[in-house]
Amino acid sequence: MNDEKKSAPEAKKNLNFIKAMVEEDLAEGKNGGRIQTRFPPEPNGYLHIGHAKAICLDFGIAERYNGHCNLRFDDTNPIKEDTEYVDSIMEDIRWLGFRWEAVYYASDYFRQLFDFAVQLIKSGKAYVDEQSSEEIARQKGTPTQAGTDSPFRNRPAEESLDLFMRMQAGEFEEGSLTLRAKIDMSSPNMHFRDPIMYRIIKSHPHHRTGYDWKVYPMYDFAHGQSDYFEGVTHSLCTLEFEVHRPLYDYYISLLQTDDYRPRQTEFNRLNLTYTVMSKRKLLQLVRENRVNGWDDPRMPTLCGLRRRGYTPQSIRNFIDSIGYTKVDGIIDVALLEHAVREDLNRHAPRVSAVLEPIKLIITNYPSGKVEMMTTPNNPEDPSAGSHQIAFSGELYIERDDFMEDAPKNFYRLTPGREVRLKNAYIIKCTGCRKNLFSEIEEVYAEYDPLTQSGMPGSNRKVKSTLHWVSVNHSLPATVRLYDRLFSIENPADEKDKDFTELLNPSSLHTLNDCRVEAILAKAKPFDNFQFQRLGYFNFDPDSTSGKLIFNRTVPLKDTWTKLKEKTEH
Repeated sequence: MNDEKKSAPEAKKNLNFIKAMVEEDLAEGKNGGRIQTRFPPEPNGYLHIGHAKAICLDFGIAERYNGHCNLRFDDTNPIKEDTEYVDSIMEDIRWLGFRWEAVYYASDYFRQLFDFAVQLIKSGKAYVDEQSSEEIARQKGTPTQAGTDSPFRNRPAEESLDLFMRMQAGEFEEGSLTLRAKIDMSSPNMHFRDPIMYRIIKSHPHHRTGYDWKVYPMYDFAHGQSDYFEGVTHSLCTLEFEVHRPLYDYYISLLQTDDYRPRQTEFNRLNLTYTVMSKRKLLQLVRENRVNGWDDPRMPTLCGLRRRGYTPQSIRNFIDSIGYTKVDGIIDVALLEHAVREDLNRHAPRVSAVLEPIKLIITNYPSGKVEMMTTPNNPEDPSAGSHQIAFSGELYIERDDFMEDAPKNFYRLTPGREVRLKNAYIIKCTGCRKNLFSEIEEVYAEYDPLTQSGMPGSNRKVKSTLHWVSVNHSLPATVRLYDRLFSIENPADEKDKDFTELLNPSSLHTLNDCRVEAILAKAKPFDNFQFQRLGYFNFDPDSTSGKLIFNRTVPLKDTWTKLKEKTEH
């Protein structure tokens, strides 16, 4: 099939439900044919892979339909928010490859929101309540039982307005008064049972407005109105906000002055196996030093994934592959790992590294001789070129590539067996030397000089090819082998345990005596590589000229799935 444009029915069928909804609105001419979205994170933590799904949707819809997407920080709770998080969120969005039309803050609208609240008080649609949060919660009732009215529900508008102004003036203590919408205490939707609109916060300065404000809007009050003030046409939220949508629409109806109104639509959030997405839990891991900061490569944060070696394209490809639905579920993290393998396979240079080295001495190789062997940078991309690696009579190979007494199905190096050294020669093992503890210290072999790669003799069939580095032409390195942070497939299912009890004790294994080929001295922070036969790795920014550090992104193959299948049978 060629790449001609698909017919209208076929193209429509391939759209997710959000794209279909947007196209329907465009066809009907809603909002003057404008498309405007927003990504509205709260600056109280670092973005994680779940946020990437929302980012790709918000920015992707705007891009697809020639609209624009704003970045808006939902900064209505000064107790938890910080400029550190604002800066990190901007950096992560840029890293993913998206650009916002403009940057806004909910705090930009504090005056408009306050004035709107005053308007609602004056019209009898809001009142100041003096009950505690516990009393308010008790009076809300249950989904099957109506709530009971607050004793302050019918206080005169003038009195509520006076109290609200004094709340903002700082006359009352935190928690002593709230402003509530006056809607319907018997509504089947619990969110309509006189929701809190404002609470008092005096003890923490706001990261932008300092102590100017003593009252702060709740999310449900600030969210829709901010969309409206900004001109958002499509407010895309995760499914937990579906029950909030009637309240969103209610407030918009009270604000609306013409045909324009934003439309909230919900999609399923991203849940991954062996992962937690709660910012509260991720913050706990950081504060309790169970991980090494927000950018620990085991974390699902975007900065952690970047440090682990994930590429922006691999994350975007993963998000595209799982799509958007109206049903929550849990996605196998192996799909994310598959996405980065596919991307790195196409782009990552191939290099040699030996993680657990043992010395291999080629006894018939001329003493002092050094040859430069040519190796392709990436067989998947001929345009990537090649580089040279030094070959000598003393090499390092992986310790588990040699066995003195090997079983029949062991095809690597053992006395009497031939193997190929990648991009070099065929060698035949002649023995080994052990120390006083019977530990193997050196392996011996002879090479066939007529089997260098590219020569006719190199066509001789052997059953294994080993990677290597030259002893005198390689560099020492530290390699961090990262694994999944949790040992349980779905940590959220373990309700009777503290989630920290479910951490995988083997999620990090550090190897300090590795050897890598000399070209890696030129590596820059976050550069990606395939260590031949071992997996994908990237250069960690902790590295110095005297200490190279590499993080494993993923192994070459999905060993977790194979292990799981084995244990289930």
